[in-house]
Amino acid sequence: MNNIYMPKPYKILSIKKATNIEWLFKVEFDKTEEINYGQFIQISIPKVGEAPISVTDFNIEEGWIEFLIRKVGKVTDILFYLKAGDTLFLRGPYGNGFPFDEKYKDKHLVIVAGGSGCGPVRSMINAVHKKFKSVKKMELILGFKDTNCILFEDDIADWQKENNLVLTVDKLCEGDACDLGISEGLVTQHVDKLDLTDINDLEVVIVGPPIMMKFAAMEFEKHGVPEEKIWLSFERKMSCAVGKCGHCKIDETYVCLEGPVFNYIKGKKLLD
Repeated sequence: MNNIYMPKPYKILSIKKATNIEWLFKVEFDKTEEINYGQFIQISIPKVGEAPISVTDFNIEEGWIEFLIRKVGKVTDILFYLKAGDTLFLRGPYGNGFPFDEKYKDKHLVIVAGGSGCGPVRSMINAVHKKFKSVKKMELILGFKDTNCILFEDDIADWQKENNLVLTVDKLCEGDACDLGISEGLVTQHVDKLDLTDINDLEVVIVGPPIMMKFAAMEFEKHGVPEEKIWLSFERKMSCAVGKCGHCKIDETYVCLEGPVFNYIKGKKLLD
């Protein structure tokens, strides 16, 4: 019988600094696996433990997967002692991910992400931007605490060339400098900069802290966007990934089994 907790060993290909506290780990991965945007992987280190990490980007044909990792606990602390060529243990992918082909293809796609919530949507944004996936139009609002916390600056500069992208920080400080054109304020304050004229052709993805997702979704509702056209990711709730530990459970819902992506019709009841 297969052991659902058994990971496989994979080689770290590269480790790249993203911010002062976050790094991108590029790791070998099975070319036979299928990954959907918004899914997550369990990363483990023998005799230390494991941690669920969202997939930040991937190329299965080339055989690699990428994670945005911050030092926030026992497992991630040890990860930062590793280097390219060392081995990580992975199991997954898990979760239902974003329903791109079923819901977003050839639609007007709006993505709102806050802080590390930019990680789970990066692969989907890249797929659209690089024409791997087709939408009529893509617009982005990316929010960060301050300029030092901005993730994926090179990507953002590239995405801005073809898409309406609002980059905002909670508060601009004197001396802040950036070539990306930064606005000030919460992501909810910039929804009116989006083209929301054709609601029927619109799909909205929101990823970030629970309070940010709650008020961002409410802001889109104020602009007439129906609940069924709003999607949330509860990637922060992941734990064992197979519905055994119960740490992801909200009321009767196991987020790791039914999520992490939910339509807002159900997701609004899970905001804890």
